[in-house]
Amino acid sequence: MAGTDAGARGFLQAIRAALGGDPDADAAVTFEGEGALRSCLPVTDLAAGSVAAACLAAAEYRAASGGPPPAVRVDRRLASLWFRASVRPGWDAPPAWDSLAGDYATADGWIKLHTNAPHHRAAALRALGLGSEGTREAVAEAVAGWRAEALEAAVVGQGGCAAEMRGLEAWRAHPQGAAVRAAPLVLLDRGEAGPALPPMADAARPLAGLRVLDLTRILAGPVATRFLAGLGAEVLRIDPPDWEEPSLEPEVTLGKRCARLDLRTEPGRARFLALLSGADMILHGYRPGALEGLGLGPEVRAAARPGLVDVSLCAYGFSGPWAGRRGFDSLVQLSSGIAALEMAAAGLERPGALPVQALDHAAGYILAAAALRGLTGRRTDGRRMRARTSLARCAALLTEGGAGPVRGDLGAAEAADHAPAPERTVWGEALRLRPPALIEGAPLAWDRPAGPLGTSPAAWL
Repeated sequence: MAGTDAGARGFLQAIRAALGGDPDADAAVTFEGEGALRSCLPVTDLAAGSVAAACLAAAEYRAASGGPPPAVRVDRRLASLWFRASVRPGWDAPPAWDSLAGDYATADGWIKLHTNAPHHRAAALRALGLGSEGTREAVAEAVAGWRAEALEAAVVGQGGCAAEMRGLEAWRAHPQGAAVRAAPLVLLDRGEAGPALPPMADAARPLAGLRVLDLTRILAGPVATRFLAGLGAEVLRIDPPDWEEPSLEPEVTLGKRCARLDLRTEPGRARFLALLSGADMILHGYRPGALEGLGLGPEVRAAARPGLVDVSLCAYGFSGPWAGRRGFDSLVQLSSGIAALEMAAAGLERPGALPVQALDHAAGYILAAAALRGLTGRRTDGRRMRARTSLARCAALLTEGGAGPVRGDLGAAEAADHAPAPERTVWGEALRLRPPALIEGAPLAWDRPAGPLGTSPAAWL
């Protein structure tokens, strides 16, 4: 629906309430810009409000050394465009989706199969009883003979990713939907004190000298660490040896160095703990219990780095029967009622979708805001902080007020929306959007262009 400053501020206040801090600081934020993403839900309001929450948390961290938080100005149009894509590459990018991924009609409804990762594709084909070279036509024929809920369980049981399309009320009545709604937007845990943070070296780059260990992948976590890099943090992204994101690397690696470690091996875990001992923040998107299974649970991480700001994300929440379930933005849209709302509002005959991966992007800015609030806490009382949120909880935030008619007319990015100078990457020149917000005295800026995964050593500078 067409957004308003009041709507954006409402999302800002909801995020701020979840994270704590001075409620009067919201007055430092102003919104500007026209247009809205086309949806029956207030997607542009969510975009502007979540960007504002991250920027205000940065402003408060900058002010922790003295003085009021600097003013923050959020451009609604640019925030919406960043939720779509921040970069226009000057080369042909690989396809974003696997040929089998997408929505399929079942015997009683709809299901989405997420098959971008090779092992998730193989899991879906196993569940359907198809060979490794299954075609889209063969998958559609096989899916048509299943009930959606049964196929969802079969694919998940094989280690894959799938989601039945559920209506909003059906999701709210589902045990996982009820668990998600009962949880706070951000789960916070404050712990023992650690070493004091060094003095802020440069007010214009408030995170300069601080280190972020990034164990996140598509897409929310990389959005968060990209934002932190824009404030001057040294971000070191760690991926497994076999992980690739060719279609998204130009989008999510801006400002970062990218290395590889195999955490399933003793040398990999040892190197990880050595890196962690020098980090100020860690962001990770592993499913609940996954790092614990590697011997790298929260107690181990806290012992390796006293005072650590530890921020994490999962798909479906940290409690309830689906707490360990794999998921992505597009799947959570199906599960949580969003696809059904968009389908009904637009009069479609198949599942609808948000105009952007809004759950991923909003969660990313919420994660960044949580990390910054944790740093502010370190400056004020020295205590560590652990913060957790989920895509499903962000979906609940977006759908809380219900849906309206489909509205919005935000067009494509124009020349004036892009930075004046091209970004020079190893793939060629690209156009990057101007930052979506301005923090007075500390503008977002990135010290290195986007680059391929695995091209840096697993070491701090």
